Amino acid sequence: MKILHVISSVNPVGGGPIEGVRQLAPVIRQYGHTIEVASLDSPDAPHVKRCFVPVHPLGPGLLKYRYSTRLVPWLRENAKNYDIVVVDGIWQYHSFAAWRALRRSDTPYVVFTHGMLDPWFKKTYPRKHLKKMLYWPWGEYRVLRDAAAVLFTCEEERILARQSFRPYRCNEEVVNYGTAGPQGDPQTELDTFYGSHPELRNKRLAIYLGRLHEKKGCDLLIQAFAKVLATDPDWHLLMCGPDQVGWKAKLVAMADRLNIANRISWLGMVSGDMKWGALRASEIFVLPSHQENFGIVVAEALACGVPALISNQVNIWHEIQQDGAGIIAKDDLNGTCAMLRTWLQMSSSQKSEMRQRTRGCFQQRFEIHKAAETLIKTFCNIRAGRNSTL
Repeated sequence: MKILHVISSVNPVGGGPIEGVRQLAPVIRQYGHTIEVASLDSPDAPHVKRCFVPVHPLGPGLLKYRYSTRLVPWLRENAKNYDIVVVDGIWQYHSFAAWRALRRSDTPYVVFTHGMLDPWFKKTYPRKHLKKMLYWPWGEYRVLRDAAAVLFTCEEERILARQSFRPYRCNEEVVNYGTAGPQGDPQTELDTFYGSHPELRNKRLAIYLGRLHEKKGCDLLIQAFAKVLATDPDWHLLMCGPDQVGWKAKLVAMADRLNIANRISWLGMVSGDMKWGALRASEIFVLPSHQENFGIVVAEALACGVPALISNQVNIWHEIQQDGAGIIAKDDLNGTCAMLRTWLQMSSSQKSEMRQRTRGCFQQRFEIHKAAETLIKTFCNIRAGRNSTL
């Protein structure tokens, strides 16, 4: 099959959707299929030139909606060259453009909402939700309604997606989703990390990995660290991820007020051996998120044998709890403190057992080949169904 992903941007700083495509692309190719991307990036954007798959940059998209006059004509002209189109994400022009171009096409399209229908956004940003309600009936509702399938990465996401907008009608399908584990030499990855941060050797590290964003609960983690771990000088917090919304300054000021500024390292966006080394060096991974569709970084932590301390707003918390691969609590300060205290109170043997379960959980549920196989099967079934009706 020849697969086209339609996405707002291939900039890796955006995380989420493009990271999923990046993880899946090499595995999909191993099965003999090809992947290309159509985006609303400017053709001369550096991240386009560095992209891991062929990109058709049809921007630059205007404003936050990223409108472009080029996308619909290009899709109409080129859709016949692909077996299926995957729309990654909604609420920006690329999804509506795919509907306009493909709803009567012989080439089917599917949609990954990537958690963007979660009711958390409705509760947290009511004004934005009102604007989305006005747009919904003639925009994203039709995008989802006419898709061959709307793909959800877990059952929790599928159920939550029904709670935000009316009318709501689509062909729902839950598919495996996942990521690749570390492929390099563990010692090399650790050496890379400690080579850049020798002051962190022999520290007990708690790691946060993701965008610095309000919905991720970064502020809860800093406050909980101050309450629970600050009295032990061996503990240190790694904050790894890009600051897309200018929140870092407030978080740094918070850490300063709590007298733990020297106990936190702000590493920015990490990748490759540095990322894997940081995970391997860490004792626990902590994500007290208020909303998390899947959480590729959670699966990556598990792949490294690092227990996941996550809120019950991370949609894969059921699976992690069932496998005993982490600790779950509410997405508030008390819950975040409780997760840290629970870890501290566990015996050495209990911690060791949990570390062992993390890798089993990853292999059974989130390893990238399982996700690729599920997607390929889903795409083939859609193509077969479409061809039988032509």
